[in-house]
This record gives sequence, structure tokens and C-alpha cells, in this order.
Amino acid sequence: MATERLGVGKTLVALNAALGPSGPVWLKETRARHLCARDFLAPQGALRARFEDGQVPEHVFRAVACLQGSGVAPVLRCVRTRAGLSLQLNRPAVFERVLGAVSAYTAPTTPASLGPRVLLHCPALRGSPCALGLSQLRTVLVADHLARALRAHGMCVRLVPAVRDLHMLTFLQQMRVDWPPASEKTSIETLRSRALAELTSALDRETLPSGVLGTLCLKDLVEKQGRAAGYNPNLDSCLVTEDLLSVLAELQEALRHWPEYGYPGLVSDSYAGSDRCTVVHVVSCEEEFQQQKLDLLWWKLDDQAPLTQKHLVCGPVKVAGAPGTLMTAPEYYAFHHAQVCKASALKHSGDLTQGAVHLEVLGQGWVDRVWSPLCSYAPVPQLLLALPDSSISTKGTKSGTFVMYNCARLATLFESYKHSMEQGLYPTFPPVNSLDFSLLRDEGEWLLLFNSILPFPDLLSHTAVLDCTAPGLRITVRTEMMCKFLVQLSMDFSSYYNRVHILGEPRPHLFGQMFARLQLLRAVREVFHTGLAMLGLPPLSHI
Repeated sequence: MATERLGVGKTLVALNAALGPSGPVWLKETRARHLCARDFLAPQGALRARFEDGQVPEHVFRAVACLQGSGVAPVLRCVRTRAGLSLQLNRPAVFERVLGAVSAYTAPTTPASLGPRVLLHCPALRGSPCALGLSQLRTVLVADHLARALRAHGMCVRLVPAVRDLHMLTFLQQMRVDWPPASEKTSIETLRSRALAELTSALDRETLPSGVLGTLCLKDLVEKQGRAAGYNPNLDSCLVTEDLLSVLAELQEALRHWPEYGYPGLVSDSYAGSDRCTVVHVVSCEEEFQQQKLDLLWWKLDDQAPLTQKHLVCGPVKVAGAPGTLMTAPEYYAFHHAQVCKASALKHSGDLTQGAVHLEVLGQGWVDRVWSPLCSYAPVPQLLLALPDSSISTKGTKSGTFVMYNCARLATLFESYKHSMEQGLYPTFPPVNSLDFSLLRDEGEWLLLFNSILPFPDLLSHTAVLDCTAPGLRITVRTEMMCKFLVQLSMDFSSYYNRVHILGEPRPHLFGQMFARLQLLRAVREVFHTGLAMLGLPPLSHI
């Protein structure tokens, strides 16, 4: 039987349980200066609140020092210090456990069974790209990243709307957004009949504009218990149009058909367990009021509408210095693309071959689309974007270019090892279970494993959390976590890589440490690749 994967979360749970019942006390260290002496700390202030005079009873102290359990990292020592209880893990043993099973820590866990079903609805995709503002672009990128994270954790995700505009499809491809195209139009006859029966003013229909059926009162739903939480109190009535019914019809149809991810060909006259499906509307703050009307209209016209509808509301996006702070998504994309082209021309001084390579690496706007504040900050707050100048550098540690640069450095490292091995300078890579991980003594090596590789599975889980049971209409997600994580990983890796020579002289007595380091960096590379895949980005293979 395979050894269970170690986990930071499981270790913290076990440590807190060893101190007895009450709130959590232990903290995981992240800073290099603290990791020189300890990996976890129970602060003295928290211990004083738990124990008289902060003195931990001897039997509790022994329980912590000898901590064991499923998924719990092996402990080396626990000592009393002025800061509190300082605990250090058995680092060679942790290196061996983690680096001996890299795939278990660097890829999403394959679920044993199908998870919950989620219908992600992004209204911004119903128009053309010319009408897509930056606030709406933010909702599209958040929805795309959330869909990838949910699917990686076994949830069945359906994306709505299917995109009909060909220009929008092209734009989404440029932005590396994976969204389905439309096939055929959905019938709205059933909804139209129900709406006509509910309309408040049937006598005025002949005088209504084309496409408008009438007005429907929603106040009873707003006032009903359970519906009012989070809905705008000014919601009173809804102008029912053919377009609005088309939106509802598409949502209905999406709930009836789940042809992907384990639900092939599922078709029913009623929703297949619509009460077990969560509908998440990813909208900008400007679209929220209209989306609330649509939710209520759905409940009004459809007895089988899903019980759980949540709104993921993204804050507004403005551009500093832009006229009226208005800029469309295509203009934003074109600006970044032009900056890349200009930087490439300056860097390569007319060398078209090198310039083409540079454009391939940095071009098409996809690096900037991910690492702009549109994706690297939480979706809720307002964003004020400052358009950058034409310089594109790998030196700045906060950019996506820096992340891609370090990803390419790893690819180059392993290509160099392969080339040297083919020349006979280095032996072939030995079996992982034969490596001596006690040779990994540099603090930068532990920093990479403890802050990036070991907690990576927990990070993947947190990015896919949807708390649909929380009260209220709005829901929050942590789609920015992956961007921030990859930036920090790039900084830690770059610092280590600039200081430590991985491929040393071809001398047999140095091979052990070299192979241990290569296995560590193989895990780092896989973390990079998995993280970028969650953002819809391929890793770079050359600098």
C-alpha cells in the first residue's frame, strides 16, 4: 500500500490536537530567517492563554515532540524557547517522502468519484469583444480559472453561455480562455407561454416595442423568506423580453444536458437533479442588478429552477490616464501586444529570426493577461490599472514574465543535463529510491520544499473551494492565490538557482548531491507546470 501523502494542514491539525481541545495555536513558518531554526511555532502568548503561566504540561510536551499520524510530517525535535514551542521536522525524512513521490504532490488529486455539478454562467460573453469592457474581461478570466480549478478536483462544470460571435471566439483564443462555441439556438416557447400567463398588463402588448412581452412583478419573490438575503430591495418588476427568455432557456438546457465529465448523453424532460446543482453567475458589479432580476425571473417562470444560485461579483476595473477611464478588452490586449512588438524590435535590432522567437516567448499578450491585476488580485476589490511602458524585463520579480523566465531556466537546466549525459559527462539518472536526500542541506532547498512543494496540494484544494452553503447571495473565491504562489515560488527558486551550482564538475563523489538537487528541481518544475495549467498557460521551454 502506498504511503499516505504528507500534508501541512494535517500536521497542523495533529499539532493543535496534541495541545488539547480549544482553538488553533500552531503556526507554519514561511520566512527563511525563521526556518533556519524551526518549521512550526506555538507562540508564547497563545500558550499563556491555553495553559497557566504558559507552562505546557510535560505529558502534552511529550505528545507534541513524539507526534505521529496519517499524513503528519515526521518530527525531529520540539524545544521550549522564549518565542514559544519551536518544532523542527525531520527534514531528510520529509525530503525522501515528498521527492520520492513527486507526482502525488505536484498534480491535483484524482477524485474517487464524480464531484458536485456546477454551472458557471458568465453573461459578459453574450456580446461581441468590442463591447467587452475591462470589468467584464475580469469576470471572463475569473470564470475560466475557476472552471479549471473545479474540474481538476473532480467537479462536473458546465459553461454558459455558448459563444456565438466568431470574433469573440477568436479573442478568447488569444486570451487562452477555454470556452465552448454555440451549436444551435435554444427554443423559448415554453418560457414564453409561462411568461405571457404571468404578465401584469396583457392589454398593452400591442403597443410594446418589438421583442418586449411585458412587465412581470418580482416583489413577492424578493420579500419571500430566504429570497431577500442579498437581493436589492429596489427590485420590484422586470421587463420581460425575448432576449431575456433566450438567456433563461439556455440556462435551462445546460442543466438538462451534462455531456462531459462523466455525464455522457444525459437528457431528461426535467432537470437531472437540479437541486443538487449549483449555479454560479460570474458578473461585474455593473451587471449584478440585472442578474438578480434574471435569477428571480427564473424562479418565477420555472418550478424546477435550481435551489442554489450564487453570485460571484467582480469589482470594477479602471485605467489610470485613459479618457474617461474607459478601455475595451480588445484595446487592452492590442496595447500589450504592441508593447511586446516594440520591445522585441528594440532588443533584437532588426534580427527577424531572433525577434520572432522573442515574440513567441513574450508575445500575443497572454503573459500580461494573466499577470496583470485582473488575475493576480482577489476578484472583489476595485482595480486601477496603470499601463506599463514598452520595456519588458525578466528582472522584475512581480511579473508573469519573471515566472515564465524561471520556468524556462528549469527547462534549460534539464536540457543541459541531458546533453551532458549523452556526451558521457554524467551518468543516467539513478532510481529515486537510491538517492540520498540528507545531502540537501542548503536552507534554500528546504525553503523550496516546505513553502512550495509540500503545501501545493492544499493550495490546489483552496482554489477550488465554493462555499455554497453560506448565507446570502454572494460567493467568494480565491482565484488570485495561484498567481501569487507562482510569483513567490519564482523568487525563491531564482534566489537559490543564482547562488547554487546544480550541475557541478563531472566527478563521481559529487553526483549524489547533484542528483538529489535535480530531483528537487524536477518537483519544482512540475509545480510550475501544474500551476500554469490552472491558468490555461503552457510553460516556456527556452529563454
